[in-house]
Amino acid sequence: MNLRRLAGSRWLSGRLAAVTAILLLVVLATGCGSSNKGPATILFWSWVPGIKDEVKLFNDTHKDVTVKYVNAGQGADEYTKLRTALKANKGVPDVVQIEFQFIPSFTQIDALADISKYGANDVKQDYVGWTWDQVSEGDKVYAIPQDSGPMALLYRKDIFDKYGLKVPKTWDEFASEAAKLHKAAPDTYMTDFAASDGGWITGLMWQAGSRPFEVNGTKVSINMDDPGAMKVANYWQGLIDDGTVSTDPDFTNDWYAGLGKGKYATWITAGWGPVFLKGVAAKSSGKWRAAPLPQWKAGENVSANWGGSTSAVTAASENPEAATEFAIWLNHNQKSVNMLTTKSNLFPTQKSRLNSPDFKNAPLAFAGGQKVNQVFIQASDHVDKGFEWSPFQDYVYAQLAEKVGAAAKGDTTFPEAMHKVQSSVTGYAKDQGFKVH
Repeated sequence: MNLRRLAGSRWLSGRLAAVTAILLLVVLATGCGSSNKGPATILFWSWVPGIKDEVKLFNDTHKDVTVKYVNAGQGADEYTKLRTALKANKGVPDVVQIEFQFIPSFTQIDALADISKYGANDVKQDYVGWTWDQVSEGDKVYAIPQDSGPMALLYRKDIFDKYGLKVPKTWDEFASEAAKLHKAAPDTYMTDFAASDGGWITGLMWQAGSRPFEVNGTKVSINMDDPGAMKVANYWQGLIDDGTVSTDPDFTNDWYAGLGKGKYATWITAGWGPVFLKGVAAKSSGKWRAAPLPQWKAGENVSANWGGSTSAVTAASENPEAATEFAIWLNHNQKSVNMLTTKSNLFPTQKSRLNSPDFKNAPLAFAGGQKVNQVFIQASDHVDKGFEWSPFQDYVYAQLAEKVGAAAKGDTTFPEAMHKVQSSVTGYAKDQGFKVH
């Protein structure tokens, strides 16, 4: 608003101009130009267990913003509903839970608001750096990090003790101990290679230094078979050929049973893994321990991420400022963050929560009383930076599952599978109108 121009308009008398100016100043003082006009109601989609308690806490402590919570399904189910709502321009949530790897899929179609306009960068320094990189592009911010999945190794101490295995510090040692275990106990595997899990495979690639994508608008560099990816493919091909690891589909009843009865001596997992394991393999309570992820070179300390999500504000929101206020509060307010980590068992992205004594030093009875969070906090500190996702990550995951899954069945080799993924993803990107180089 330009008060000088209004006051100088020919049709205003001096007194009317003065009165108008005063009124305008009052309006400015009360928030003229704000995206929120009076009390705002925010629609929030999330699948986090128990998050309605955090929503209630927000509503109880905020007078001008009311949050309505809807569980629209987990992961792909929610994204399908979100795309449908966006297309129809009806029922679009103001704040929506989106996993790190799918942020680019929605920014590519301009579905997410740049919440740096509403103060998001004010809390940037309070989050682990690599997690903030996942939700931002330069000074633009598209979501607030909620939880993450830094990767480490869970192993069965009872099995390691029984067969005299040492906790591997490198992938070479992992292979050596796998061979030793297989010779002593042919029906027990060092681990399971989850060939149908694109997110897990991507985590292994990430730690090996693979950088499958570089994205600049509609220009995309695709390298699904770069040296890091091929290192992973050749390594696991060798272990599977030797019969030292299994290739069972993960997150099935048989897989849960295998974890519980000791079919797998280790699980390469993320920060949310120990508590998840507690729920699906209760019979193995007290037998598990955590250790850093094996390294490709001795002396290195490199991790990667598997999982994690955010709270994003949609571009369709009629109350983006209020929506941003809630997204920040949910993942920044200490009481809310503590509830997310203790009641919903999310692995935090906020530095102060990661380093708080009650989280960092919490013993886990399921892991023999070990302070497992310390292992995963260290992993979070060493997640390799600079990893980018594609704007079509759901397709990438589907191709990994299909083609790497075929290799696990012996229909092809893992290196050849990665070449096929490279070809199919490149073709898909071109068909979608991306300029591939």
